Amino acid sequence: MSSIMEWYRDVVDNKYDPRTNGWFLVSSPVPALTIVGTYLYFCVFAGPNYMKNKKPYDLKNTMIIYNFIQILLSLYLFYEGLMAGWLYEYNYICQPVDYLYKPSSIRMARAVYAYFICKLIELLDTVFFVLRKKDRQISFLHLYHHSMMPIVAWIGVKFFAGGHPTLLGVINAFIHIFMYTYYMLAAFGPHMQKYLWWKKYLTTMQIVQFIIIFFHNLQMLFTNCNFPKPLSFLLTINAGLFIYMFGSFYVNNYKNRKSKNKRSETTKD
Repeated sequence: MSSIMEWYRDVVDNKYDPRTNGWFLVSSPVPALTIVGTYLYFCVFAGPNYMKNKKPYDLKNTMIIYNFIQILLSLYLFYEGLMAGWLYEYNYICQPVDYLYKPSSIRMARAVYAYFICKLIELLDTVFFVLRKKDRQISFLHLYHHSMMPIVAWIGVKFFAGGHPTLLGVINAFIHIFMYTYYMLAAFGPHMQKYLWWKKYLTTMQIVQFIIIFFHNLQMLFTNCNFPKPLSFLLTINAGLFIYMFGSFYVNNYKNRKSKNKRSETTKD
């Protein structure tokens, strides 16, 4: 146990990115883990128990404003990720972290930090589900995804605020532009449903996203790039898990449902 604590203290106190050290919620993993732990406790236990004998909250205006803000944040993150590196300086095969204080490196570090804060804000997605009593939408995939992303983002901003893994944030922000646009339109009410036929394509985009991230990090394991291979390995495994879970979700909710509908129509005929 003492050796584990020594390793932990060495990593947290000596291996950090000096540019982000001291930024709000970054110095220690405790605040981020506390927020995620509180989020899980509320969404799995406290929230459902609180809402058990209550009517769902009408959060229409709140949801519209919240999703609109998320669209703006996603546009900002996508733009900053491109401008700070991926459109100009960054190499898609090997991009080490630039710990220098040059403008583009600091800009990317700030974008990584903004991404981390956004992942914390996105925990409200599930909180709104609980308050609206949309319990069926709170799946294991949903909770795992929303819990892991803040932790992954914290690791990024604490130790690697730039470099190869930031492509994840750029792609993720791009996907979220469409995702939160969908949610915002849906929040206006049932009359918008006829314009929301493209819901299943959001899941397809999520799957494609993680396939790109999977291979983007996997190839790092076979290069001499000056980037920590253990981190690339962990990101590859995490992307693989997301591919499996989003893929299973797509099959269960779209492929299997379509097959059941066809069988029921055949039976009626």
